[in-house]
Amino acid sequence: MAATSKTVYTPEAPKPIGPYSQAVVSGGFVFCSGQLGLDPITGEMPGRTAAEQAERALMNLRAVLIRAGSDVSHVVKVTIFLKNIKDFDEVNRVYTKFFDDNKPARSAVEVSELPRGALVEIEAVAEVR
Repeated sequence: MAATSKTVYTPEAPKPIGPYSQAVVSGGFVFCSGQLGLDPITGEMPGRTAAEQAERALMNLRAVLIRAGSDVSHVVKVTIFLKNIKDFDEVNRVYTKFFDDNKPARSAVEVSELPRGALVEIEAVAEVR
């Protein structure tokens, strides 16, 4: 990792479930790893619907952004991975609550599987404040 990069960790978001950081700050940006709808305390996935999991994933993402010196108003790019693209509208309703004023660039794609049997994973890139 470049000398000017730093890794980010907060107990307010789940511990990574693999060999990666919650985020990396580099070049004035924070690159957030994908967040699942895991509870940061129990490590369990309490949400059963895509909307419930998306809400928890976005809460986790917000915690990582804050620890990195940013917040949702500084997000410039989001990628949403959906187990089922039919959950797109349901997830959008939750997403809109988190990004009501800021409308970052975004992609949403259907994938065949996500870790831990998740229905949604969300990653983001943001400017550091």
